[in-house]
Amino acid sequence: MFLMFDVFGTKMSVQKKDGFWLLFKESETAMRARIYDVAIPPELEDADLATYLADIYHEQASSQHPDVRQL
Repeated sequence: MFLMFDVFGTKMSVQKKDGFWLLFKESETAMRARIYDVAIPPELEDADLATYLADIYHEQASSQHPDVRQL
C-alpha cells in the first residue's frame, strides 16, 4: 500500500516494505521514481510522515504550496 502526499507541490508516495519506509516521486504519467537520498526512520508511524517530509523538504515551501498534505 502506498501513502500519497503533496509535498510543497510535488506528488510523492511512501511505502513500508520489509519494515523500512521507501520514498518515491510520482509523475503525472503514473511513473514512480524511487528517492534514495532520503532515509525515513523505520520506527516512524504513518501519522508522522507528513511532518517528517515537511522537515526534510521545507526549503521547497512557497506561498503557492505552503504545506505537506496527505492525499
